Amino acid sequence: MWRELAPVGRHPDSGGYRRYAWSAADLECRAWFRAQAEARGLAYETDRNGNQWAWLGDPLAGDAVVTGSHLDSVPDGGAFDGPLGVVSSFAALDELHRRGAEFTRPLAITNFGDEEGARFGLACVGSRLAAGQLTVADAHRLRDADGIALPAAMESAGYDPEAIGPDPERLARIGAFVELHVEQGRALDLTGDPVGIASAIWPHGRWRFDFRGEANHAGTTRLADRRDPMLTYAETVLAARREAELTGALATFGKIAVEPNGVNAIPSLVRGWLDSRAADQATLDAVVTGIEAAAREYAERAGIDLDVVRESFTPVVEFEHALRDELAKILEGTGDTGRPVPVLGTGAGHDAGILSASVPTAMLFVRNPTGISHSPAEHAAEDDCTAGVRALADVLEGLACS
Repeated sequence: MWRELAPVGRHPDSGGYRRYAWSAADLECRAWFRAQAEARGLAYETDRNGNQWAWLGDPLAGDAVVTGSHLDSVPDGGAFDGPLGVVSSFAALDELHRRGAEFTRPLAITNFGDEEGARFGLACVGSRLAAGQLTVADAHRLRDADGIALPAAMESAGYDPEAIGPDPERLARIGAFVELHVEQGRALDLTGDPVGIASAIWPHGRWRFDFRGEANHAGTTRLADRRDPMLTYAETVLAARREAELTGALATFGKIAVEPNGVNAIPSLVRGWLDSRAADQATLDAVVTGIEAAAREYAERAGIDLDVVRESFTPVVEFEHALRDELAKILEGTGDTGRPVPVLGTGAGHDAGILSASVPTAMLFVRNPTGISHSPAEHAAEDDCTAGVRALADVLEGLACS
């Protein structure tokens, strides 16, 4: 499975993946998912929001155990973020069949659409729509860098954009959702454990900073006469680093758009996107407030107009303690080490975090020896991936089998 999926959407120059929502690479990944489902005799369906489902047992019976993740990527992302969870889900089901497990609850494997938000700027679109955390009107307003609206992208890919919206009936049939994911950090590497359990997802969000100045000639305009928004943006980037260090939070300007974007032109507009995360809400509020205050001070001094828009936000997610504890009990009873499975928090968002408001959710992490993620250097060793499959199979057997 890994060999089949690995070439899809891989860029020949960077070695990273460009599997953007509703693109040709995304559709190829979706075709791969469907083929895996049908090869196992699972009932395949796509829901109203474009999320894919592969069912063992009656989808309408209720109290289903669901596992899976996503197949899309960030720009030039790594091979493991998302796909490891989907591949491991199919592999765990294969393992359970080898064990002769008898299922007492329906089981489903899912691929949630547009988790990374690389194309339309909003993460977890598929799960947000299903959970009612993204309105249909707001979804229809999403546009990519080329001005293509989400509905048009879905329609060109063969999906009905008029069908999107909350799906409470489907979510009500889920008794538990467990997502396996490569760790995006080095906590497991430091403890020496191949697999861990998630405790919580930090609150996080994305803010767009629009710095508006005056376009002019780079070779003839005196420095004293310039209203250059790039300088104010640069000062704000440095302020973000300082505020993050002061508060113990994370703050990153990782995306920028410039107009008119000419080498010999002073920009009229610099648009930067801030990603910020923290262990608690108060700290997140403090770091973002500090960054915005600094940006406004710099802008006023330089005669730059500034607009700040919060484009997305996810509050802290505490995974349901009862389900988390049940996973720990299952894994401690089946593990090879005889010691408790590590429980760790994460600053990364996931579909499991979105769904946690509607259904009991939990997450498993697989060791990442470098901690690098959202990069072609992202990696997990084959032995650790195999340990993750065994752990997921143990969990699914404990939850869905007699």
